[in-house]
Amino acid sequence: MARMPYLDKSDLAPEHQDLMKRDIALYRQLVHSPGALRAFQGLGGYIRFGSRLDPRLRELAILQVGYLARAPYEWSHHIKIGYEFGVTDADITALIDDTEGRAATLDPAAALVLKGARETTQAGAMSAATFGALQAHLDREQLVDLIVTIAFYNGVVRVLGSLEIDVEPEYAKYLERFPLPTSPA
Repeated sequence: MARMPYLDKSDLAPEHQDLMKRDIALYRQLVHSPGALRAFQGLGGYIRFGSRLDPRLRELAILQVGYLARAPYEWSHHIKIGYEFGVTDADITALIDDTEGRAATLDPAAALVLKGARETTQAGAMSAATFGALQAHLDREQLVDLIVTIAFYNGVVRVLGSLEIDVEPEYAKYLERFPLPTSPA
């Protein structure tokens, strides 16, 4: 259960009601600080709509962060969003297998993106070897956007966990299809 009440658009001053264009639990918590939510939406909007990073690779990186953090909200939301950008059930299964050290069938770019997201999430930085290998698949702008995406979503999962934001009922089916392990990564 969330640590603060969820706010609705009607709870907000008129100048902040635009922040609730998407009626999701995350925004309904973050809007307790309209300035923070506005800044959050700015970077999140760039990542989703402005970046030249391949959207499938972006979503795989975000899913990797959500999986490692055991963040049900992030995991379920980005399974749904990932489907919209070309992520398949086979990709999600491969992500899980790869993360758990089992053989996985991934294209080289996807495997490196997942490895880079794991390294950054677990060690605080991507290794030089992974960074160098990614340069064969991504240009400099895309590589920076990948790193910013991974870092941003590492922040998002910490916000979700600290505020104990609930998964909306319509996203539960994604957790049923691809449950998160209960043990820490």
